[in-house]
Amino acid sequence: MSELNFEQMLEESLKTIRSGEVVEGTVIDVKPEEIILNIGYKSDGILTKNEYTNDSSVDLTTVAKVGDTMEVKVLKVNDGEGQVLLTYKRLAADRGNKRIEEAYNNREVLKAVVTQVLNGGLSVIVDEVRIFIPASLVSDSYEKDLNKYAGQEIEFVISEYNPKRRRYIGDRKQLLVAKKAELQKELFERIQEGDIVEGVVKNVTDFGAFVDLGGADGLLHISEMSWGRVEHPKKVFKVGDKLNVQIKEINGSKIALSLKFDDENPWKDAASKYAAGNVVTGKVARMTDFGAFVELEPGVDALLHVSQIAKEHIEKPSDVLSVGEEVTAKIVDFNETDRKISLSIKALTAPEPREVREDADVVSVDIDAVIAGESAEE
Repeated sequence: MSELNFEQMLEESLKTIRSGEVVEGTVIDVKPEEIILNIGYKSDGILTKNEYTNDSSVDLTTVAKVGDTMEVKVLKVNDGEGQVLLTYKRLAADRGNKRIEEAYNNREVLKAVVTQVLNGGLSVIVDEVRIFIPASLVSDSYEKDLNKYAGQEIEFVISEYNPKRRRYIGDRKQLLVAKKAELQKELFERIQEGDIVEGVVKNVTDFGAFVDLGGADGLLHISEMSWGRVEHPKKVFKVGDKLNVQIKEINGSKIALSLKFDDENPWKDAASKYAAGNVVTGKVARMTDFGAFVELEPGVDALLHVSQIAKEHIEKPSDVLSVGEEVTAKIVDFNETDRKISLSIKALTAPEPREVREDADVVSVDIDAVIAGESAEE
């Protein structure tokens, strides 16, 4: 009788549980795929990996050890084999829902690691609640490939909270827009025309490069990339290049940039270097029907008119010159105001003395006469 009473007492000392109840348990065994907990019931509780987290890569031996205590939710009191099935992620999700609701109402900025990159956006998990960030809300500019965000921790706010449909939408774009507006304000308060600032090439087009100045983009037009000639911006710059650029002009929110620094201006000492009468050497840069443009140095071109290429008549420059060819010529005119220089190769050829030319003509005629006479005699 006393033994029966002891069993009854032991049975009564064990608490009763029901599905949906939250209980506290102590870890008594851990395996990679499941955790065994003593929950003060006649049967131990089983917590599988699927009911611990949504992350399939987790090894449970790395997140729990024997002796740890944790709160769990009862899924089934008896799974058919006398075991109690438990869940941790659903309890966490219930609490996470409350957390997400508070973040939504308070416009709180959340942080989470991107667990999945989907066709239409990114997926993150906050307190076991899965939040979707559409591609249109990932960045403040179009992003073709979202794979770079995989595994990264990002910040966002909850823009839609609908627990009934389990619809939780995150928005990262508005944070970037707000931050950029703040940085832009700070930038425009700091810079002025003439300043030299550091920037990073953000995009390169046919007409120039857009440079991120840290709050706003400035345009570095192809005409402002060098004192010399630039064939195409993409041959000079690439995305990610760091540059020190000069603020040429600020017009509202638009910023014009330049790499043509005054101390590097090739026309600064041009008056003495390219004075009329000086002999210079340069390379043919381009040609037209009326003449060839010769680059004396980057940023300084001079015109070699077709009539000044040679003493004899030339139809067009390309008949005797080619692009890239080095030529030596005399400067016949220098206009500093209009930055125009005229060259002449013909001027380097000394004219023959008048007497010599006349004698040459006489000799030529005599020879012709002699030849003609000899032919007649024959």
